[in-house]
Amino acid sequence: MNNDFSIVTLLLNASWVVQAVVLVLLLVSVMSWATIFRKVFSLKDVRDLNDAFERDFWSGKSLNELYTSAQQNAKQGGPIERIFASGMREYSKLRERRIADPGLLMDGARRAMRASYQREMDAIESNLSLLASVGSVSPYVGLFGTVWGIMHAFTGLAGMQQVTLAKVAPGIAEALVATAIGLFAAIPAVLAYNRFSRDIDRVSIKLETFIEEFSNILQRNVSASTMGH
Repeated sequence: MNNDFSIVTLLLNASWVVQAVVLVLLLVSVMSWATIFRKVFSLKDVRDLNDAFERDFWSGKSLNELYTSAQQNAKQGGPIERIFASGMREYSKLRERRIADPGLLMDGARRAMRASYQREMDAIESNLSLLASVGSVSPYVGLFGTVWGIMHAFTGLAGMQQVTLAKVAPGIAEALVATAIGLFAAIPAVLAYNRFSRDIDRVSIKLETFIEEFSNILQRNVSASTMGH
């Protein structure tokens, strides 16, 4: 009896629709887990790179030194470093064009950092929608497989004169496997999505805080240079 009701045996005896549903759910689950592992490591890299640059930024190095280093580390650097580089690049270009208006200088630098911030957040949030879709859709796909399997089981029993639990149970059991696999795919995706959303919110707050702090530093530099002239 145990062999007859093993999951593999149930799936092999299931209708082709249930088998197709289970195959889709297993593929989706593999994609989901691959995304989860990639996201864990990518968010860790983002946090480490951001922390490393902030230590340099507040260590007392000049903005020009940091900017030169950020240009060299354009691809290897973290989001904060690229946001900093964008702000400094725009600020430097405006200064080279002899623009002395503090408002124009600050608006230009802020717009550049905001645009860079949006690009960074888009990259950090990539594939998060996949986890949301898997978490919300998989149970319903599994339920569809179950409903279809139960319909198939009862249709097969329609011509029988005497129906017993032993005859009904295998068909219903194989149908319920689809729901179980749907939940198996959905639960990790939902948990991971919620966790990553919280982590990404923290990263977002950190980036926005840096933009404000760096803007204040630039504002002081602009004010100092204006007073010097």
